Amino acid sequence: MIIKTLKIAKRWIMIVFGFTLLLIGILLAIPGVPGPGVLIVWAGLAILAVEFIWARKLLKKFKDQGIRLKDLIIGQKNKCAKQTKPTTNLEPDPD
Repeated sequence: MIIKTLKIAKRWIMIVFGFTLLLIGILLAIPGVPGPGVLIVWAGLAILAVEFIWARKLLKKFKDQGIRLKDLIIGQKNKCAKQTKPTTNLEPDPD
């Protein structure tokens, strides 16, 4: 009986903690408010994903968008590096 009660209490603590992190992260993600809002939203979703399917799906979408953003940034960085790469001729002029 007491083990079941402890499991239920642990579950409720995790749910409340996850929603608290999610709410704080959303507040910190507002432009002009300092803080790592996106990371806290991600942490809150990760905790809630243990209990809720909707949070698991949202976390997967969040991760997929992060991967797409990373690929976009890295792809543009490589394009810029290729375009702005200076051409140097290290050989002296034959004159």
